[in-house]
Amino acid sequence: MPAFQNILLIQTAFTGDAILGTALLESLHTRFPDAQITYLVRKGNEGLFAGHPYLHEVLVFNKSAGKLRSLKSMISQIRRNNYDLVINLQRFASSGLMAGLSGASEIIGFDKNPFSFLYSRKCSHSNAEGIHEIERNHKLIVHLDAPLQKPKLYPSSAQFDKTSKSKPYICLAPASVWETKQWPAKKWAELIQLLSGKIDIVLIGGKNDHTLCEQIISRSGKEAQNMAGQFNLLESSALIAKAALTISNDSGPVHLASAMNAPLIEIYCSTVPQFGFFPLSDRHAVIEVDEKLPCRPCGLHGKKACPLSHFKCGNDISAAKVFKQVNRLLAESGLELTA
Repeated sequence: MPAFQNILLIQTAFTGDAILGTALLESLHTRFPDAQITYLVRKGNEGLFAGHPYLHEVLVFNKSAGKLRSLKSMISQIRRNNYDLVINLQRFASSGLMAGLSGASEIIGFDKNPFSFLYSRKCSHSNAEGIHEIERNHKLIVHLDAPLQKPKLYPSSAQFDKTSKSKPYICLAPASVWETKQWPAKKWAELIQLLSGKIDIVLIGGKNDHTLCEQIISRSGKEAQNMAGQFNLLESSALIAKAALTISNDSGPVHLASAMNAPLIEIYCSTVPQFGFFPLSDRHAVIEVDEKLPCRPCGLHGKKACPLSHFKCGNDISAAKVFKQVNRLLAESGLELTA
């Protein structure tokens, strides 16, 4: 088996996908500790890997600068870098072209990519398998005898210092790109009411989530910190790592918590754990609606609105049900909520 020296890993999808891709990065480093590893990600995700101890370089695909021009430029750079192993985790055409035209001696990816005929090795991909995404990805390198690893991020000590707090706190991440992945705002407000006075509450998210977080706090009538938009992705991972618990929709903060092995509750509304994006933290809980709804799941990524207008998959999950799991997980860590 060749000892690869110059490896390119491609994942140009969303933030959560880029985070989960680090499981393969950890595996490759373990198998080829002397290799130079480069990670190619979409614009906006590169901050996750600043100062990463196992990365030689981070390449950024900026589609907003003109997709065709950016694609040509990236392919040229990849070819100049002379990789001997290229692994493409993405199933879109642009990443398939980057991998297929890389000039690498071994090119690996999923057969669903329209340019997979350019690969030297390809694997099947299905979200119906019920396995985690990191296991699906790992199938690409199982022939290399690389061990399966969990995703991992590496915030700096300065980022931990910036986000440190003197008292125990819980992070709430109420936003998602997709409306039907969001547990309703009124439910988050009810949960804050149950938690208020028992532990500090911090709401997190991006800049675009600040208004939603403010509305939730206002609706609760209780005290909580709105820190949405205040931290970058690595700083947010540091904040989550030190939290007593993080509660999130099926969205990016779940994968930040998994990468930091931080205690986590994931709330599923329109999507389901069987898609393979469930928590990987040692201490976690998954919460879904009790009733088996024939309309759920309504899609792989969620939708902008409930197709049947009732949104029972979110509305029928009570704050009390989530609060019960909060108590359980905190008790397991030796932290009791104050009366």
